[in-house]
Amino acid sequence: MKNKRNVLYSLAIILVVLIYFPAQAQQKNGTHRADFSGEWKSKESISMGGNIVCLYNSGDRMLAKTMKIAEQVNFLTIEVSSSFPGAATVTSQEKLAFDGKTSEIDYAPGRGKKFTVKLSADGQTMTINSIVHLMIAQKQEFVNLTEVWKLSNDGKSISVQANAKSTSFGGERSWKTTFDRAR
Repeated sequence: MKNKRNVLYSLAIILVVLIYFPAQAQQKNGTHRADFSGEWKSKESISMGGNIVCLYNSGDRMLAKTMKIAEQVNFLTIEVSSSFPGAATVTSQEKLAFDGKTSEIDYAPGRGKKFTVKLSADGQTMTINSIVHLMIAQKQEFVNLTEVWKLSNDGKSISVQANAKSTSFGGERSWKTTFDRAR
């Protein structure tokens, strides 16, 4: 009788192990996502590729050809240095939270942007929807901008498909910018 009980306990333990460990391994694989972290370089900035005003401020990520990205669980930060020709370089950091809430950056009265960020379930694609507001000739102008960032399968490049719409700056434009991993 005692041997039967020992055999049943042993079988129960083996059964738990056979179910538990594969289930844990499957959960870890299912939650793995890509990582945008790293230093990235491009031949041209995101905004210049579409030749449309997205934000005219030195230090804005739309003007940068190099980005340092650090990804956390619920957000990522993008550090850039950018400027206009002949102007001093400005370094800035932008936090993109994946919570779907609207974030805002104000550079000066009448100049800035509001944006939301959404990360796909697999972490390979990030969509940023922005409304850029500018004060030009004493008139408030707006540009609606959608950026779809896709990390390549090998993790060596990020393509940014940008679509901007403005009645003031030539209607609608679409363009693609590719950043390659520098490190």
